[in-house]
Amino acid sequence: MPDKKLKVTLTRSIIGLSPKQEATVKALGLRRIRHSVTHQDSVTVRGMIAKVVHVLEVTREA
Repeated sequence: MPDKKLKVTLTRSIIGLSPKQEATVKALGLRRIRHSVTHQDSVTVRGMIAKVVHVLEVTREA
């Protein structure tokens, strides 16, 4: 059974976010608007996404 993955895309600027939120976006590996990364679907990654969901787009990959 293949591992579940999430594609995370930064859709809005990080300008105006709190320093903790900026650090979370950078920890997810996102550098600029429309930059996408793929992560394993885990509790840790889901928690990070929940903190900055208002600037992200998240889709499930097969």
